[in-house]
Amino acid sequence: MGFAKHHDEFKSLNVELLGLSIDSLYSHIAWVRSIKEKFGVDIKFPIIEDLSMTVAKSYGMLHPGASDTSAVRATFFIDPKGVLRAMVYYPMSNGRSIAEFMRVIKALQKSDESGFATPENWQPGEACIVPPPKTTADADSRMTSEHDVTDWYFSKTKVK
Repeated sequence: MGFAKHHDEFKSLNVELLGLSIDSLYSHIAWVRSIKEKFGVDIKFPIIEDLSMTVAKSYGMLHPGASDTSAVRATFFIDPKGVLRAMVYYPMSNGRSIAEFMRVIKALQKSDESGFATPENWQPGEACIVPPPKTTADADSRMTSEHDVTDWYFSKTKVK
């Protein structure tokens, strides 16, 4: 439901949501209808039926030897080129953080756009990590640059 509630925000970031479940198509229909009826939330993205568990197994969503196939929830961040960029696993007993997923998406997009890394808990508008120098001369000039320099190997700067 969290993903559905934030569907428009994901779309504004050019993110396509896709659900995967090892339940049947009919279970999905019942689930979507129940979510709408009981919680007033529309699921606007497709949910793939994976009864054979082929996709779930290929993405490591079912842990070998686990007796309960519903024990793992996973979220995968796959870029437009089909490259898996990040993945987050949550146990069924704990809810996911949609805010953190949004942060990760924005950070990945900023890094792709700028070539700069984002630090821990980075938020849009905050400074990014300057790529490391490639030569001794670059390291020397880094120390007198306009970046926020901690040392020759670590500095931050605002990136537009």
